[in-house]
This record gives sequence, structure tokens and C-alpha cells, in this order.
Amino acid sequence: MKDRITPEKAEILALEALAWLAGQPDGIARFLAVSGLEATDLRRAAGDRDLLGALLDFLLINEPLLLEFCQITSIQSSAVHTARHLLEA
Repeated sequence: MKDRITPEKAEILALEALAWLAGQPDGIARFLAVSGLEATDLRRAAGDRDLLGALLDFLLINEPLLLEFCQITSIQSSAVHTARHLLEA
């Protein structure tokens, strides 16, 4: 994601974040608790832009999770901010 982030790339980044967070038992449990979603709801709505935006919001307010995601995926945190902004459009 080193090149310009488009709305499509923003969705891909958010889906990558969802996949990564799903592998973090504590992180995904916190996201589900905060969002009020059940795991089945999350699976069903995984491609929904509102859900993806909420997931990026969750990462952006949880700096340790954000930094870990960025380190593992070699994505800059500014890209997550940009992706979140593009999902609002």
C-alpha cells in the first residue's frame, strides 16, 4: 500500500485489518464487545463499508493494536487514517 490509496484499496486494507484482527483473540473479542456484534454478524457483514470503517476506527483508537497491525503488514499508520477517511465517502 505504498502507492496512492484509492477507495478500493481502502476496502482491501480494512479487510486485511479484519483478517488480522480475527487472528488476535483478545483484539477481536474487544471489537465484538465494543461493536455489539456477534461473530456470525461479523462474518455476514464483513464486506460492509460501515463495518470496515468501524473496524478501522477501533484500530485507530487502540494504538497498541494499530502499531502491531502496521508492523506486521508493513503499512504506515497514516495509511490506516487515509483508508478510514476514504471509507466515509
